[in-house]
Amino acid sequence: MSTGYSRSPKLLKGALIEFSERFIGPVPNIIIFQYNPETMTRSLEVWNPAPRNQSGDGTGQPPTAEETAATAQPHDPPETFTLGLELDAADALEKPESHPVAFVSGVADRIAAMEMLLYPQGESLLGGLMGGISASLSGGGVSVGGSAAAATPVPRGTVPVLLFAWGPGRIVPVRLTSFSVEEQAYSPLLYPIRAKVNIGLKILTPEKDFPQPRTFTQDLAVAAFNFTRKQKEVLAAANLANSVESILGMLPF
Repeated sequence: MSTGYSRSPKLLKGALIEFSERFIGPVPNIIIFQYNPETMTRSLEVWNPAPRNQSGDGTGQPPTAEETAATAQPHDPPETFTLGLELDAADALEKPESHPVAFVSGVADRIAAMEMLLYPQGESLLGGLMGGISASLSGGGVSVGGSAAAATPVPRGTVPVLLFAWGPGRIVPVRLTSFSVEEQAYSPLLYPIRAKVNIGLKILTPEKDFPQPRTFTQDLAVAAFNFTRKQKEVLAAANLANSVESILGMLPF
Protein backbone atom coordinates (compact mmCIF):
# COMPACT_ATOMS: atom_id res chain seq x y z
CA MET A 1 0.00 0.00 0.00
CA SER A 2 1.31 3.45 -0.90
CA THR A 3 2.40 5.64 2.00
CA GLY A 4 1.82 8.93 0.18
CA TYR A 5 5.52 9.76 0.17
CA SER A 6 7.55 9.41 -3.01
CA ARG A 7 10.77 8.89 -1.07
CA SER A 8 9.73 6.66 1.81
CA PRO A 9 12.82 5.25 3.58
CA LYS A 10 13.36 1.53 3.54
CA LEU A 11 12.44 0.13 6.92
CA LEU A 12 15.02 -2.10 8.56
CA LYS A 13 13.77 -5.30 10.11
CA GLY A 14 14.76 -6.67 13.47
CA ALA A 15 16.33 -10.09 13.74
CA LEU A 16 17.67 -12.77 16.04
CA ILE A 17 21.10 -14.02 14.95
CA GLU A 18 22.10 -17.42 16.28
CA PHE A 19 25.70 -18.62 16.22
CA SER A 20 25.56 -22.37 16.61
CA GLU A 21 27.35 -25.44 15.32
CA ARG A 22 24.22 -27.56 15.41
CA PHE A 23 23.64 -26.88 11.71
CA ILE A 24 26.57 -26.89 9.26
CA GLY A 25 29.46 -25.56 11.27
CA PRO A 26 29.44 -22.12 12.95
CA VAL A 27 27.17 -20.55 10.33
CA PRO A 28 24.85 -17.80 11.66
CA ASN A 29 21.17 -18.69 11.55
CA ILE A 30 19.39 -15.36 10.98
CA ILE A 31 15.74 -15.22 12.02
CA ILE A 32 14.44 -12.02 10.43
CA PHE A 33 11.22 -10.59 11.81
CA GLN A 34 8.53 -10.78 9.14
CA TYR A 35 6.87 -7.73 10.70
CA ASN A 36 8.56 -5.46 13.20
CA PRO A 37 6.59 -5.37 16.46
CA GLU A 38 4.77 -2.08 16.99
CA THR A 39 5.76 -1.99 20.66
CA MET A 40 8.57 -3.41 22.75
CA THR A 41 8.85 -3.27 26.53
CA ARG A 42 12.28 -2.70 28.08
CA SER A 43 13.00 -3.12 31.78
CA LEU A 44 16.16 -2.31 33.73
CA GLU A 45 16.49 -3.92 37.14
CA VAL A 46 17.90 -1.69 39.86
CA TRP A 47 20.54 -3.36 42.00
CA ASN A 48 19.46 -3.71 45.60
CA PRO A 49 22.34 -3.55 48.11
CA ALA A 50 22.44 -5.91 51.04
CA PRO A 51 20.41 -4.75 54.06
CA ARG A 52 22.32 -2.52 56.40
CA ASN A 53 23.43 -4.18 59.63
CA GLN A 54 24.25 -1.36 61.95
CA SER A 55 24.52 -3.63 64.98
CA GLY A 56 26.80 -6.16 63.28
CA ASP A 57 26.08 -9.70 62.17
CA GLY A 58 27.79 -11.49 65.03
CA THR A 59 31.05 -12.05 63.19
CA GLY A 60 32.74 -8.96 64.53
CA GLN A 61 33.30 -7.67 61.00
CA PRO A 62 32.03 -4.19 60.06
CA PRO A 63 29.46 -3.88 57.28
CA THR A 64 30.92 -3.91 53.80
CA ALA A 65 30.65 -1.04 51.35
CA GLU A 66 28.00 -2.91 49.41
CA GLU A 67 25.89 -3.12 52.54
CA THR A 68 26.16 0.56 53.41
CA ALA A 69 26.57 2.55 50.18
CA ALA A 70 23.18 3.62 48.86
CA THR A 71 24.70 4.53 45.48
CA ALA A 72 26.66 1.30 45.02
CA GLN A 73 26.34 -0.24 41.55
CA PRO A 74 28.86 -3.06 41.11
CA HIS A 75 27.81 -3.97 37.55
CA ASP A 76 25.56 -2.94 34.69
CA PRO A 77 21.86 -3.16 35.56
CA PRO A 78 20.20 -6.27 34.10
CA GLU A 79 18.07 -5.33 31.09
CA THR A 80 15.22 -7.33 29.60
CA PHE A 81 12.96 -7.05 26.55
CA THR A 82 9.50 -8.42 25.85
CA LEU A 83 7.98 -8.30 22.37
CA GLY A 84 5.41 -10.02 20.19
CA LEU A 85 6.08 -11.24 16.66
CA GLU A 86 3.45 -11.85 13.99
CA LEU A 87 4.08 -14.70 11.55
CA ASP A 88 1.96 -15.19 8.44
CA ALA A 89 2.54 -17.45 5.43
CA ALA A 90 -0.32 -16.07 3.32
CA ASP A 91 1.91 -14.14 0.91
CA ALA A 92 4.29 -17.07 0.51
CA LEU A 93 1.45 -19.50 -0.18
CA GLU A 94 0.38 -17.41 -3.15
CA LYS A 95 3.71 -18.22 -4.86
CA PRO A 96 4.58 -21.79 -3.83
CA GLU A 97 7.22 -22.10 -6.55
CA SER A 98 9.20 -19.31 -4.86
CA HIS A 99 8.57 -20.46 -1.27
CA PRO A 100 8.57 -24.27 -1.23
CA VAL A 101 9.30 -24.51 2.51
CA ALA A 102 6.39 -22.22 3.43
CA PHE A 103 4.13 -24.09 1.01
CA VAL A 104 4.75 -27.33 2.88
CA SER A 105 5.22 -26.21 6.50
CA GLY A 106 3.71 -22.71 6.69
CA VAL A 107 5.45 -20.80 9.49
CA ALA A 108 6.50 -23.94 11.38
CA ASP A 109 10.13 -23.55 10.28
CA ARG A 110 10.38 -20.06 11.79
CA ILE A 111 8.69 -21.17 15.00
CA ALA A 112 11.04 -24.16 15.24
CA ALA A 113 14.09 -21.94 14.67
CA MET A 114 13.08 -19.76 17.63
CA GLU A 115 12.21 -22.75 19.78
CA MET A 116 15.65 -24.26 19.23
CA LEU A 117 17.19 -21.19 20.85
CA LEU A 118 16.01 -22.68 24.16
CA TYR A 119 17.58 -26.10 23.58
CA PRO A 120 21.17 -27.03 24.50
CA GLN A 121 23.60 -27.25 21.66
CA GLY A 122 24.42 -30.66 20.28
CA GLU A 123 26.39 -32.06 17.41
CA SER A 124 25.82 -30.38 14.07
CA LEU A 125 23.44 -32.00 11.61
CA LEU A 126 26.21 -32.55 9.06
CA GLY A 127 28.66 -33.73 11.69
CA GLY A 128 26.14 -36.17 13.15
CA LEU A 129 25.30 -37.56 9.73
CA MET A 130 28.92 -38.03 8.72
CA GLY A 131 29.77 -39.45 12.13
CA GLY A 132 26.98 -41.99 11.85
CA ILE A 133 28.08 -43.07 8.38
CA SER A 134 31.73 -43.42 9.39
CA ALA A 135 30.77 -45.36 12.52
CA SER A 136 28.68 -47.73 10.46
CA LEU A 137 31.48 -48.34 7.98
CA SER A 138 34.19 -48.79 10.60
CA GLY A 139 34.86 -52.07 12.31
CA GLY A 140 34.00 -50.68 15.73
CA GLY A 141 30.70 -49.16 14.67
CA VAL A 142 27.20 -50.49 14.63
CA SER A 143 27.00 -54.01 13.25
CA VAL A 144 24.17 -55.71 11.42
CA GLY A 145 23.23 -57.58 14.57
CA GLY A 146 22.68 -54.33 16.41
CA SER A 147 25.74 -54.22 18.71
CA ALA A 148 27.48 -50.88 19.02
CA ALA A 149 30.75 -49.64 20.38
CA ALA A 150 30.79 -47.15 23.18
CA ALA A 151 30.20 -43.73 21.67
CA THR A 152 31.81 -40.59 22.97
CA PRO A 153 29.06 -38.40 24.44
CA VAL A 154 28.57 -35.01 22.84
CA PRO A 155 29.15 -32.14 25.30
CA ARG A 156 25.83 -30.49 26.02
CA GLY A 157 24.37 -28.05 28.45
CA THR A 158 24.72 -24.61 26.80
CA VAL A 159 22.47 -22.70 24.46
CA PRO A 160 23.97 -21.00 21.37
CA VAL A 161 25.24 -17.44 21.38
CA LEU A 162 22.39 -15.18 20.29
CA LEU A 163 22.37 -11.56 19.13
CA PHE A 164 19.29 -9.33 19.10
CA ALA A 165 19.59 -6.87 16.21
CA TRP A 166 17.26 -3.88 16.26
CA GLY A 167 18.86 -1.52 13.79
CA PRO A 168 22.44 -0.28 13.99
CA GLY A 169 21.82 1.32 17.38
CA ARG A 170 21.01 -1.89 19.24
CA ILE A 171 22.91 -5.11 18.60
CA VAL A 172 23.29 -6.97 21.87
CA PRO A 173 23.91 -10.55 23.06
CA VAL A 174 20.79 -11.97 24.68
CA ARG A 175 19.36 -15.09 26.27
CA LEU A 176 15.82 -16.17 25.45
CA THR A 177 14.02 -16.21 28.82
CA SER A 178 10.40 -16.80 27.80
CA PHE A 179 8.64 -18.17 24.75
CA SER A 180 4.97 -18.70 23.97
CA VAL A 181 3.15 -19.35 20.69
CA GLU A 182 -0.47 -18.75 19.72
CA GLU A 183 -1.11 -20.75 16.55
CA GLN A 184 -4.07 -19.11 14.81
CA ALA A 185 -4.57 -20.97 11.50
CA TYR A 186 -3.46 -24.25 9.96
CA SER A 187 -2.78 -25.79 6.57
CA PRO A 188 -4.48 -29.01 5.41
CA LEU A 189 -1.44 -30.85 6.84
CA LEU A 190 -2.01 -29.07 10.19
CA TYR A 191 1.14 -26.98 9.97
CA PRO A 192 0.56 -23.48 11.36
CA ILE A 193 0.25 -20.84 8.66
CA ARG A 194 -0.41 -17.91 11.00
CA ALA A 195 0.88 -17.45 14.54
CA LYS A 196 1.84 -14.92 17.17
CA VAL A 197 5.02 -15.50 19.17
CA ASN A 198 5.72 -13.70 22.45
CA ILE A 199 9.34 -13.78 23.57
CA GLY A 200 11.35 -12.42 26.46
CA LEU A 201 15.04 -11.55 26.13
CA LYS A 202 17.71 -10.75 28.69
CA ILE A 203 20.88 -8.90 27.74
CA LEU A 204 24.08 -10.79 28.57
CA THR A 205 27.03 -8.78 29.89
CA PRO A 206 30.75 -9.49 29.40
CA GLU A 207 31.59 -9.45 33.12
CA LYS A 208 28.96 -11.92 34.28
CA ASP A 209 28.15 -14.04 31.23
CA PHE A 210 31.28 -14.22 29.07
CA PRO A 211 34.28 -14.89 31.32
CA GLN A 212 37.72 -15.55 29.92
CA PRO A 213 38.77 -17.57 27.98
CA ARG A 214 36.18 -16.88 25.29
CA THR A 215 35.34 -18.51 22.01
CA PHE A 216 35.23 -16.57 18.75
CA THR A 217 31.44 -16.23 18.88
CA GLN A 218 31.62 -15.04 22.48
CA ASP A 219 34.20 -12.41 21.50
CA LEU A 220 31.80 -11.32 18.76
CA ALA A 221 28.98 -11.04 21.31
CA VAL A 222 31.15 -8.96 23.65
CA ALA A 223 32.14 -6.66 20.76
CA ALA A 224 28.47 -6.14 19.89
CA PHE A 225 27.66 -5.36 23.53
CA ASN A 226 30.49 -2.83 23.83
CA PHE A 227 29.53 -1.20 20.51
CA THR A 228 25.93 -0.70 21.64
CA ARG A 229 27.04 0.46 25.09
CA LYS A 230 29.31 3.12 23.57
CA GLN A 231 26.46 4.35 21.38
CA LYS A 232 24.27 4.71 24.46
CA GLU A 233 26.99 6.74 26.18
CA VAL A 234 27.38 9.00 23.13
CA LEU A 235 23.61 9.57 22.95
CA ALA A 236 23.50 10.38 26.65
CA ALA A 237 26.30 12.91 26.16
CA ALA A 238 24.45 14.40 23.17
CA ASN A 239 21.52 15.11 25.47
CA LEU A 240 23.68 17.76 27.15
CA ALA A 241 22.74 20.06 24.26
CA ASN A 242 19.07 19.66 25.22
CA SER A 243 19.96 20.35 28.84
CA VAL A 244 21.70 23.62 27.94
CA GLU A 245 18.74 24.67 25.81
CA SER A 246 16.34 23.88 28.66
CA ILE A 247 18.41 25.88 31.15
CA LEU A 248 18.52 28.87 28.81
CA GLY A 249 14.75 28.63 28.41
CA MET A 250 14.33 28.85 32.18
CA LEU A 251 16.23 32.12 32.46
CA PRO A 252 14.02 35.23 32.82
CA PHE A 253 16.07 37.25 30.33
